[in-house]
Amino acid sequence: MSTFGDGLDKAVQKAFTHPTPKSAGAQMRYLVKQYKGTKAVAQMLRIPQRTVERYVKDQIKKPRPDLAARLETEVKRRWQPQIRAKAREKAASTGGIVIDTRARLGYVAPIGSTDEDRIRHLTVALPPHHAARLFEAQEQGASDDRLREIAAEALKEVYFQDGGRRAGSLEEVRFMDIERLEFDL
Repeated sequence: MSTFGDGLDKAVQKAFTHPTPKSAGAQMRYLVKQYKGTKAVAQMLRIPQRTVERYVKDQIKKPRPDLAARLETEVKRRWQPQIRAKAREKAASTGGIVIDTRARLGYVAPIGSTDEDRIRHLTVALPPHHAARLFEAQEQGASDDRLREIAAEALKEVYFQDGGRRAGSLEEVRFMDIERLEFDL
């Protein structure tokens, strides 16, 4: 599970104009339409092709919990790609992104400063260029650790250094032990 990747996806999903299909049959029909066939959907979901066909015809209505979770994830991943792209573009160009987190944050600074890690609850609006870096890294398949580094760099600049007005000698921000993390566009 990717904490940062999932958080970014949930933020973008808030921009959807229509809800995703709810029933298993509707979800399966949507995926069959997207993949242009039942065989590809069956391979992607790791179930027999005949089972996909039965869901499409509403012969099976209630999937196993693990299949239901995979089905919902795959539908959300492909739902309204144009709306998703517009939301990302807006955040990366004009709107920015808000990060709301409760995590252990600390920093590396010169001797004599209080750089002790501590649990902090922050809600910080990040400028568009930081949103663009996060979304670009996510699209390139960056690991959760890399996304955490980018977010830490953004918090360093925006929160700790206040855009260059303070803590100019701050070297690195440590962002760990995440208890809660949410993004909003």
